[in-house]
Amino acid sequence: LTTAASIWITAAIGILAGIGFYTAVAVVTMLTLATLSVYRLIERRIPMLIYFQHSMRFLRKATMPEPKVRDLVIRHGGTIVNMGYHVTDEGKYFEYNMIISTRSQASMERLSQALAEEDSVIEYRISPTGE
Repeated sequence: LTTAASIWITAAIGILAGIGFYTAVAVVTMLTLATLSVYRLIERRIPMLIYFQHSMRFLRKATMPEPKVRDLVIRHGGTIVNMGYHVTDEGKYFEYNMIISTRSQASMERLSQALAEEDSVIEYRISPTGE
């Protein structure tokens, strides 16, 4: 929203400058910069969700049940947005693939530590999805 507003106000400032209203250009520019600065401060204080791609691999005969996987993620501050399953290597391995949302990077660090201690987990990956 602020990006769209910035584009529109920049166009308006350009028009004001083009027709010679330099005092208005200075006033509107200062008001715009002040407003955007205030919104940036507010935006930093609003808790935001961070999304991570997460996969876990098990031997097929030693797969952690889905309720236990969901509980593990929830206990470490995450919410599973969606989950998929995959059997690989001619049925030898079972994988969970999911997108997790959380408000804290630290919760995924705690989840990673818990997975590293879990004997049944052969490998796992937790990576931020970006924007």
